Amino acid sequence: MSPPSNPIYYVPLFSQYTYTKNTNNSIGGQDFKGGKFEFDPLGLAETYSPLVPFFREAEIRHGRTAQLAVLGFIATDFVRIPGDAYSFESIPKTIDAHDTLVANGPMFQLLLWIGLFDAVITIPAVQATMKGEREAGDFGFGYAGPKDAAKMDDMKLKELLHGRLAMCAVGGIATQSALSGNGFPYV
Repeated sequence: MSPPSNPIYYVPLFSQYTYTKNTNNSIGGQDFKGGKFEFDPLGLAETYSPLVPFFREAEIRHGRTAQLAVLGFIATDFVRIPGDAYSFESIPKTIDAHDTLVANGPMFQLLLWIGLFDAVITIPAVQATMKGEREAGDFGFGYAGPKDAAKMDDMKLKELLHGRLAMCAVGGIATQSALSGNGFPYV
C-alpha cells in the first residue's frame, strides 16, 4: 500500500515498533486466531531482558484479576451479598460501589488483606520466579490440568489470551458504565 498523496495524513504506525523474538520458547506469542504475535512496542523485552519473568508474572496475575473483575462487575448487577450496606437500595449501580464502600464500608480492611497477601505470597513468589525456581503464575496449588505437556501449554496459552481479553473488557465495562450510568448490558 502506497502512502496517500498528502503527506500530512500519512504516519507510518508500525515502523518504530520492535518485534521481539521468542528466544526462550515461552507461551504467549500467539494471537486469538493462532497466528504469530510477538509485539513489544516499547522494546521492554530487549531493554530489560532480565525482567521478562517478572513481566510474565505480572501479566498472568493482572489477567486473572481482570477475569474475576469482569465476572464480579456483571454479577453484582443481579446479585448482592447479604447486608444493608450492600443492598440495591444502598448501592443502586455497581459503578458507585467503590465510593460508597470507601466512605461507609470495609474497603480499608480489604486493602489491608490484599497488602498482606502481596507481602506474604506475591513478593516471595516473584523473587522465586526471577531466580528461576518456579514458573510464572504457578502458586503450587496442585492444578489438576492435563498431564500431556502440549495440552498443558495450550491451557496456559488460553489463560493468557483470556486474561488479555479480560483486561481490555474490564476497562470497557467500567468506562461504559460510568458514561452511560447503566448496568449490564452497559448500553
